[in-house]
This record gives sequence, C-alpha cells and structure tokens, in this order.
Amino acid sequence: MTKNVRVRFAPSPTGPLHIGGVRTALFNYLFAKKNKGTFVLRIEDTDQNRYVEGAEKYIIDALNWCGMPYDEGVGKNETFGPYKQSERKHLYKQYADELIASGNAYYAFDTAETLDFHRKDHEAKGKTFIYNWHNRLKLSNSLSLSADEVKAKLDAGDAYVVRFKSPQDETLHLKDIIRGDIKIDTNILDDKVLFKSDGMPTYHLANIVDDHLMEITHVIRGEEWLPSLALHYQLYKAFGWESPEFAHLPLILKPTGKGKLSKRDGDKLGFPVFPLQWTDPKTNDISRGYKEDGYFPEAMVNFLAFLGWNPGTEQEIFNLDELIEGFDLSRVNKSGARFDPDKTKWFNHHYMQEQSNDDLAELFKNQHSELSDLDVNYIAMVIGLIKERATFVSDFWELSHFFFQAPNTYDEKASKKAFKEGTKELMQELVSIINTIEDFTVETLQTKIKGWITDNEIGFGKVMMPLRLALVGALQGPDVFDIMFMIGKPETVKRIEKVIDSL
Repeated sequence: MTKNVRVRFAPSPTGPLHIGGVRTALFNYLFAKKNKGTFVLRIEDTDQNRYVEGAEKYIIDALNWCGMPYDEGVGKNETFGPYKQSERKHLYKQYADELIASGNAYYAFDTAETLDFHRKDHEAKGKTFIYNWHNRLKLSNSLSLSADEVKAKLDAGDAYVVRFKSPQDETLHLKDIIRGDIKIDTNILDDKVLFKSDGMPTYHLANIVDDHLMEITHVIRGEEWLPSLALHYQLYKAFGWESPEFAHLPLILKPTGKGKLSKRDGDKLGFPVFPLQWTDPKTNDISRGYKEDGYFPEAMVNFLAFLGWNPGTEQEIFNLDELIEGFDLSRVNKSGARFDPDKTKWFNHHYMQEQSNDDLAELFKNQHSELSDLDVNYIAMVIGLIKERATFVSDFWELSHFFFQAPNTYDEKASKKAFKEGTKELMQELVSIINTIEDFTVETLQTKIKGWITDNEIGFGKVMMPLRLALVGALQGPDVFDIMFMIGKPETVKRIEKVIDSL
C-alpha cells in the first residue's frame, strides 16, 4: 500500500446528495482512514447549466452529519486548490493542447446537425453511430482536413471540440480492485469529447487532470463510471502519468432487488433516499431526509456500509472506528446491493438503545410543546422505561403519553375485557390500600398490592387489567408499578377513581 493514500469524493452540485453518493463517500472515507490517508472533497461543477443553489452546502452538511468530514477541500487545507472545477477551468486547455500535440487527440468541427444526420442514418440501417477509427477520416476534423484548413477554421472562431483518438485493433488490459482484470477491445470505443471551444472541459478530461494534480492514489466510485475506465486509463497513458488504482462500487438496488434505487422508490414506499431534508429552490418541493425522519447518523453509516461490503463475520453492528478497522476493498461485492428499509429501522432501533436517556429526553422535549414545563430528568426516567420498544424519538409520545397526561378515553375492547362484575368494588378497595402506602416506591407498591391480591386469592388479571386501563387508557405500556411510581400517589388515585366513575 502506498504510504500517502489520497482519495477523493467528487460530487456534482446538481441537487441533494443521494444515499448512493453518501455510500461512495463513506467507502472513500473508510479507506482513507484505514490507511492513514487523506479524504479530499472536490466539487465537480463544470456543468453550470445543471448547477443548483444550495447543493454544495448540502453536500458538506451531509458529510458532517454522517461523521465523516473531509480532510482537504473547499475552504479546508487547500494544498492543491482550488477544489471547485469551475475555478480551475484555466488549467484544462493546456492539457487538451498537449494531447493534440502528442497525436492523442484532435480538433473536430462537425456540427450538431451533421452528427444528428449520421445518427439517424445509422438507426435507419439498424446500426449505432460511433465516432471513431472507422469513420473519423470521413468527418470534419483535424485528421481529415489539411493543416491550413484547420488553422483557418480556428482563426475564424469556428466551434469545435477536442476528441480523444482511440487506438485501433488493440486490447486494453485494465485492473479494478473489486472486479479484477478487465479486457477491452479498443475497436468498440468511441472518440470521446474532452474539451469544447467555449473553454470548458468535459468530465473526462477535468477528472483525470484534477486527480493527477491532486495526487489521488485511489479512485473509488460507483459502477456507473465503469464504461469510462478504458478512456481514463488511456488518458493517463497518453499524458505519461502514473494511473491511480480504481475500484468501482456496486449499485444500490431497489427493495425488490431489480433496478437502481431512485428518489421515486423512496416516495412510493415511504422512506428517505437523502441524508438530510432537501427543499428544491425552484419548486419548493420537499424531499425527506434520514436526519429529519429520526435516524441517528451512526445507524445510517452502519447500514450504508453493509450495502456492498461484507466483513466476513456474523457481526452487523459496527461503530465508525470498527468500520475503519474492518474495512477492506477486497471484501466489497461486485453484484448490486438490495436496499432494505426494514433493516435500516433495525439498525436505528439498536442505536436508539445506545443513546443516553438524557440526550433522548432533550430531543423528545424539543418535539413536544406539552413537555416544555416538565423537568428533563423526569422525561429521561420515562424514556428509560419505554425506549426498548421505540425505533425513533417520534415513537416516544405514543409509548409514553400517559406519563404526562391522564387518559380521557378508554379503549373499548380493553374496557369490556377488564371491567366485569365486581371490578368496581375491587378498584375501590385498591384505592384504600394505595392510600395507606407511605413509602411510594416500586418495591413497596409491588409488595403491598401483590400481597393483597395473593392473600385474598383474587386473581391477578382481575386487578391488574383494570388498574392498567385506569393508568394508561389501554392494555399497554411498561410495568404498572413503574407507572404508578412515576406519576405519584395522588395522580394514581385520581386516575383509578376516574375509571370507576367512567366505567
């Protein structure tokens, strides 16, 4: 392994960061930290037509929320800056010129109409139009035109693109850390556009030049870039530069396992596909985020790590340090990883249990105005009793409202089950017993009430069901003695008397 490992995450600011992008960032981050390397953030904003206001800040905020801040990039340790491609465009022309001078690229002056004509002509014949070795000499470019004609066109300011000159009759032998050896017949490759006369490079040229100048050692990216691997390898060779190592991550698939996960899948099936909530600046449409839906960042990072990576053990719960320690690109799968919304909830439930009750109490209190005047220590004690049954902080109210408010109604089915002949008298006797208890603790309540039930051979269900109904309004919730202790003696008596009057 190279001593100075440098990886980059290079998103385009064209909208919110999809969880597929977050997974790519995560694998880059884990690889960098595992190898004591540097995690670089570069913003690839050469396509200014698709630039979306606020997207760049969103990307940075999402990385920070996930607990994987970049080491170097926009506004931070700018050793190889600038880190926005739009601010680097002055660099790229010299490299395009260098490729033309070495014979690895050429000017092409074909108009959009001409190329469209050729495409339609090929389609009519059942073929696909590819601009490369088999037809480049029949088209309008610096390979088919004389030097004087080319100069005249350039001097006249004719629109042009610079195309890479793909070799003919060669076999490329490429390596990918995840996919192994790959062979490519160069005859099927097209002459990709690298640079345009408006002074802007295409992704292919800018990406290669930036990775070289920023001394990137490993390019870890999604498999949608696999078709570009041949061109990128050839560009490194054409420049005479050492190529980084490549690793192409598998797709994240829909919950059905068929096709790539999209925003629409989340909308349709009711789960977020973005780390943070996003409001479209043009339409004001809101897309849900994992943070706002109540997921903990640790849970999101843990489940994302398992989308394509396998630790080789039965362990599923990994904190970030454990992921860094265990991560290995050789254990990343080639095949797509199915997204399972239920599994994401399973991870969140686990991390919920690991949160301190005090921290959860603050989150819960902030969500409910009903709790604003209550002591946060009381709320934390309540959470300690109910969080085992919760997946999100938003579940707490449903599980605990009776600790804060007396029930106004009683579940009809539960009422019929709990209140029989003689129940009223039993509840009145229970009130009398509770009123005699001075040391109102869980232990004392259990001893006194269970002792009374046993001594009188009453049957636990005859007392405990109507008691629970009185306290909660339904036959649910934690231990009744915990509830009684928490709400206190006067409130307990008041609720039992209310159920007697009501039912």
